[in-house]
Amino acid sequence: MHTLIDALKPYESYIRIREQEPMSHHTTFRIGGPADLFLDCASGAPLDEIVPVIRKSGTPLYVIGRGSNLLVHDEGVRGVVLCTAEMHEIRVSGDVITAEAGASLFSIASTALRHELCGAEYAAGIPGTLGGAVFMNAGAYDGQMEDIVIQTKYLDENGTICTAHGAEHQFGYRESIFKTHPDWVILSSEMRLRQGDPEEIRAKMQDYAQRRREKQPLEFPSAGSTFKRPVGYFAGKLIQDSGLMGYTIGGAQVSEKHAGFLINRGGATCADMQALIAHVQETVLKNFGVALHCEVRLL
Repeated sequence: MHTLIDALKPYESYIRIREQEPMSHHTTFRIGGPADLFLDCASGAPLDEIVPVIRKSGTPLYVIGRGSNLLVHDEGVRGVVLCTAEMHEIRVSGDVITAEAGASLFSIASTALRHELCGAEYAAGIPGTLGGAVFMNAGAYDGQMEDIVIQTKYLDENGTICTAHGAEHQFGYRESIFKTHPDWVILSSEMRLRQGDPEEIRAKMQDYAQRRREKQPLEFPSAGSTFKRPVGYFAGKLIQDSGLMGYTIGGAQVSEKHAGFLINRGGATCADMQALIAHVQETVLKNFGVALHCEVRLL
């Protein structure tokens, strides 16, 4: 690992290198053991140079944003975790917003509001970054990334900068081409919005925020909705009707406020959360014959 650290020294003006960094500090679940090497990347970091250096070393590489959809093993991550959360530059030209992968969805929605652009209001309450949102075609209420993203720059498996346009993203429900190519690294995206009335945009954002506060357990660490929505059903309703609200394993619990959220009540381990996920899946399948699939990624 020290050989790799030496190889990364020419990029120290762009990256901060930490060894044995607890991943619980970098996931919204607040769960996860240490990463062998953790890299914080600043805006403008030449990832087309940095990523090939890591891959040439043969060290496993994992890219994260704010860790809002991740469950990390208690043993941590053997390899390099490259964090883009500080790569958050946002630019506006007419009705197009261009943002780096680490830009938060809240910042993008707020930027759109300041420029009187509508179409991104749904994103304001999603606690993730652009890269992760494009990766999984994140959405809420009346929108998803597919509705606004027009092109995305990324590094392919060879470290070449490429661009996906429109349908090339292969967006689907919580799916994109990037999920089928986990060795690609999202760099930035362009989003086309529409001119709108700023008061209407603000009112919609405030309405969504109020709904979240009323219905979601925002006071506890979680990864948002744990399961994808099954066709014809709502995951939270199936879990609630299975009598699982409040069901607890270790520090992990099915939220008593919204059954679609599995939360860290305090001190939850990855093993606790995995066991709870499995129990919920088994119970719902037994009761209703419906298979629940995780939105949360295990790292």
